[in-house]
Amino acid sequence: MNNALFDGFVIFRQVIESGGFSAAADTLGHSTSYISKEINKLEERLGVRLLNRTTRSVGLTPEGKDFYQQCVQIVQDAEHAVARLNSHNVKPKGNLKISCPTSLGINVLQPILSEYRQQYPDVTLELDVNDRKVDVVQDGYDLAIRATNQLDESSLICRKIMSSQALTVTSQAYIDKFGKPQSPQELADHQTICYSNLKNTTRWFYYDTNGDKISVDVKPAMLSNSAAMELAMVIDGHGICRMPAFNMQEELNSGLLVTLFDELPKPNIDVYVVYPSRKHLSPKIRCFIDLLVARIAN
Repeated sequence: MNNALFDGFVIFRQVIESGGFSAAADTLGHSTSYISKEINKLEERLGVRLLNRTTRSVGLTPEGKDFYQQCVQIVQDAEHAVARLNSHNVKPKGNLKISCPTSLGINVLQPILSEYRQQYPDVTLELDVNDRKVDVVQDGYDLAIRATNQLDESSLICRKIMSSQALTVTSQAYIDKFGKPQSPQELADHQTICYSNLKNTTRWFYYDTNGDKISVDVKPAMLSNSAAMELAMVIDGHGICRMPAFNMQEELNSGLLVTLFDELPKPNIDVYVVYPSRKHLSPKIRCFIDLLVARIAN
């Protein structure tokens, strides 16, 4: 593609989006006659008429409609490529505001934040470590990290960065006092500690050895919006909880927790980075996402 042809694409798109030659000329900083001549040249190169012209308006021909859709995509792709190239040449700086669940922030994110700060000291990190679900756009976050087995539909860009098994755990002290459930269905008769930020707080899902879904309605002895608090209460013998393995890897390794239903398939909890738009990402955001993916994506 030569430069003249691509210039014609840009002008053609602007004519359609502006609604005419005169308005496009004002936007692009050219004369109306220049815009008209460039559209004529484009039509000559392509060998088709793109526009029907009258003294008052311009309209797309059938060929013009098809070409416009392709033209928009080509110009957008070129603009994004240039923006990304330029962002690589700009040093990240400013304030980067991130929302992250507490346990994920402490157990997974902290070393990545440390590495990011070492690489980009001109960026100030504003980290909201909280288990509540924030509104990324309304609350002014650059990005959020979310762990879920079902991501809500959203206008946000969502990129999966890792998965972790959902485990059902308790303590040996609880088992000694109340017995060990042998199947998920038996949880209905046990004390459970539930995570209150979930949509279905008291309905836990499993899969049997045949892959069939099992749903169990549990009766919580405690509800909490803090995974750390859930885990502390379980370790102290107050019940059974269910959470991603990354929240409790140290406790699992040290033997403080007993896993239940080991013979059943383990559902995954997926972790996503979500942000408002992939278009014109600032260097501070792009570099953080790149580092996040490089260090923990699986």
